Amino acid sequence: MSVLSSLEEYSRWIAALPARFPEIEHSTLCLWTIDSQRALLKGEVVFGGNVRLRVMEALNLRQGRILEYSYEVYRGDRKLYWYDPWPHPDDPRLASTYPHHKHMPPDIKHHRVPAPGLSFTEPNLLMLIAEIRRDLLGNTSL
Repeated sequence: MSVLSSLEEYSRWIAALPARFPEIEHSTLCLWTIDSQRALLKGEVVFGGNVRLRVMEALNLRQGRILEYSYEVYRGDRKLYWYDPWPHPDDPRLASTYPHHKHMPPDIKHHRVPAPGLSFTEPNLLMLIAEIRRDLLGNTSL
């Protein structure tokens, strides 16, 4: 059973992230039910170096799936990059991870690259935190 299929399990998993990663200064992530089958995760994970990860996930608990998501990474008020699953079937560069992709500079809205670590069936936060630790905080251990 996936942690995404239980509100209680996913809540515990999320709450344990700051203890697992000392770079997390605090988190405002909040998971709540919309109805008996659906839930929403929203909030921010704040790291040292003025880095924050803004999270939105819409979940189907019965299916244990992320239905939709948005992950945005900031340093201060500057958006560095973001991930979303909005389909771009006309862009063959994204086919390897369709529909998951990352928006990044130089033209952040239109410059998209594949996002091989993202999934609709597993939590994405570990991959996102590992990327922030490696690329923005200089920590390569998980």
